[in-house]
Amino acid sequence: MENSNFSEKVIEALSIDTVIFGFEASKLFVLLVKHGEGKYAGKWALPGGFIKYNESVDDAAYRILTDQTAVRDIFLEELKTFGEVQRYPDSRVITVAYYALVNKQNFELNAGASVSDVRWFDIHEVPHLLFDHNDILSYGFSHLKHKIQHEPIGFNLLPRKFTLLQIKELYEAILEIELDKSNFRRKLIKMNLLVACNEKQKDVAHRAARLYRFDESVYNNLLRKGFVFEV
Repeated sequence: MENSNFSEKVIEALSIDTVIFGFEASKLFVLLVKHGEGKYAGKWALPGGFIKYNESVDDAAYRILTDQTAVRDIFLEELKTFGEVQRYPDSRVITVAYYALVNKQNFELNAGASVSDVRWFDIHEVPHLLFDHNDILSYGFSHLKHKIQHEPIGFNLLPRKFTLLQIKELYEAILEIELDKSNFRRKLIKMNLLVACNEKQKDVAHRAARLYRFDESVYNNLLRKGFVFEV
């Protein structure tokens, strides 16, 4: 793709795709965009695009995500490079995939450059996506399932004070299984990750549950060292 402005040139052999998982109300979602122009107009895909000559791969990931969805100020982690020969029609394109897990309530979406729509989809109701994006999403979801059993997750997804049911629902949404309440509670307490707040939920129709918060020092230590959380 030729352009008189060198800073706007893109490397057509290398692209970025982002898998943004969102958690809300015990459900897991993924952020998708609908292409708004060209031969792929009307097709859903992961947020993605080509890297410019004058930017790093990381910078490209943040730029593309923000330009297309208005999502910003999140931590993107590199997931994997996908380079199957036939993954992109009519051209040889390798893509570097990034991913993140966020609280979807914290973001106001806005369809940006070359995008006609941007929307959260329930992870179990994802349409057929362009290129190999369903495969990239599947890999990202599997990686997330592994990650939640080896690193603490939830600091930015749950309220500052939460119930054991809320964190249990987070694990169940990602792992796609129903967890035994007593066993889950026992494992969490054993990790010394939670601190009882000595207060209960307010304004609930059912019996009020005790509130907890994360012990930030323990959380950060487990984030560095990792652990094995068997379900």
